[in-house]
Amino acid sequence: MITGHAIVTLVFFFLSTIFVIQPLSFHVTLPIIGRRQKVTIGLLSAPIIAIAVLWASQCLGATQIRSGILGTDNIKPYNVIILFISLAYMSITLDVTGILQAAAFWVSNKGGSNGRKLYFYLYLLLTLISIVIGNNSLTLSITVFLIHYTTATGLHPDAWFISEFAAANTASMVLFIANPTNIIICESLRINHAAFTAYTVLPFIACSIACYLAFMLQYRNEIPRKINISRQLDPQEVRRDPVSAVCGSILLLVAIVLSLVLHVDAWKILLPFAGGKLIFDICWDHYRYSTRRIPRFDASQPVPDGDAFDDHRITIALGRAMLQELHSTRAVESIHTLQHDEDGSGNAPNLSESSTLPYLNNNLQRAAQPTPPDATPPSSNFRLQHRLSLKHKQLAAHFPTFFTALPRVPFIIVTFAFSQFILIEALEHQGWIAVFSRWLVVASNKQAIPVVWLVGVFSVILCNISGTNIGATILLTKIIRASDFPENAARAAAVSLAVASNIGAVSFTFSASLVGFHWVAILKDREIRIAQRRFGMWNTLPLIAMTGAGLGVVSAMMAVLY
Repeated sequence: MITGHAIVTLVFFFLSTIFVIQPLSFHVTLPIIGRRQKVTIGLLSAPIIAIAVLWASQCLGATQIRSGILGTDNIKPYNVIILFISLAYMSITLDVTGILQAAAFWVSNKGGSNGRKLYFYLYLLLTLISIVIGNNSLTLSITVFLIHYTTATGLHPDAWFISEFAAANTASMVLFIANPTNIIICESLRINHAAFTAYTVLPFIACSIACYLAFMLQYRNEIPRKINISRQLDPQEVRRDPVSAVCGSILLLVAIVLSLVLHVDAWKILLPFAGGKLIFDICWDHYRYSTRRIPRFDASQPVPDGDAFDDHRITIALGRAMLQELHSTRAVESIHTLQHDEDGSGNAPNLSESSTLPYLNNNLQRAAQPTPPDATPPSSNFRLQHRLSLKHKQLAAHFPTFFTALPRVPFIIVTFAFSQFILIEALEHQGWIAVFSRWLVVASNKQAIPVVWLVGVFSVILCNISGTNIGATILLTKIIRASDFPENAARAAAVSLAVASNIGAVSFTFSASLVGFHWVAILKDREIRIAQRRFGMWNTLPLIAMTGAGLGVVSAMMAVLY
């Protein structure tokens, strides 16, 4: 029976989702110090506020909060988070070495001046890399490359940005560790890690082909047959640390293989490997710093952040390749200036902290800009800030890999995932999971093929309206378990959910996935604005094509297997 508490719980669940999709910002005056402070209700705060209100109104209790943290129904939220953060650190430190951007340069050379061939090669590269390292690190690295590449060559950016986003999210359905949603499905619905890949590889191929064909149709006029490029790019110019790249690749591949073949909790494998990579990064950076293979710290030469360093090296490489094609004297002078600023060791030029390329903090917002020189803060605070800043710069120069990678690790998933687990525990406590599961049983009659399409289509929709694909997956795994399907229908539901929760990220809202927030934040930091409506319009045709192809293959698989 649906009570008033149940209705309130459902309302606040969707209210928190609305603020995740469209954050609300306003200013309040702090009563003690009398200063106005900007407050944002969004990705981090909205679910927590909803939990606090529901707890105060007795719609959920300590039991549901405890279950949302420690887990129920064979799923352990901390398992999901530890596993994802461990993989993210290993993938991001691999990206810091420059290996992903070097691969993009190499593929660009293979495509040459043929626009259609280059588009296909980049799509294939993004797909293959995302299978192994997931979508987060790939999006961070390749988006920066594409921004510079499309600007230098005069390409229409829409076709390249959205294909990168779609390819990265689609390919993350293959390995269970590539996406938090995959981990949730395997843990909750008891799917073997290797079997997960066996079930998803054919739908993945179908979705990737359908997505590529949809893009070629949608952007047939935006992808030129010929690109004006005068010479090949040099992958060596963006490779920072080949030794660390080799070591990181080996550790990552071994960890993935072991997590597939060993029947233990995957976090018990990935966490030690991530810890080992962290120790290697510290020791190797210390060795490079001691032997002067990387520049020593100089207080008069501020250490640039990692994003500015990447921007500079990509700009230099593209500038050299495009030099003969640029007819603007101003652009040529700019490139010569960049080349002149780069020293003989290949280091980035001196970039002050007030660079026009702001960085992101852990809340996916622009970090606060440094205090202007003419400002006069309190002397004690100023001295403390100066000492802390100086110490941070010293450590960043001494251990560049760790200090470049750490801000990029998506720690935001910790609070967000826990809050989603708690909110859905509240829905179950108020009887909504039982209601939804009853609807699913009635609609599907517990038949495998209807289950595939019902779960798949609703998963794509819920990715947009239930707190990213993570919230949608947690909710649907609860519903599937409560439906008490026979073996064939239960397996059909699990595979359909695995496919749809990944392609659902390529959807109508940025909030359909956490990587969507990262992606749009990177573009905003490079002064590229994308409207929500435009993003949804880009994704409509590819999403329809992938949903039809992916769920069609899953239906065929279930018909053959059962």
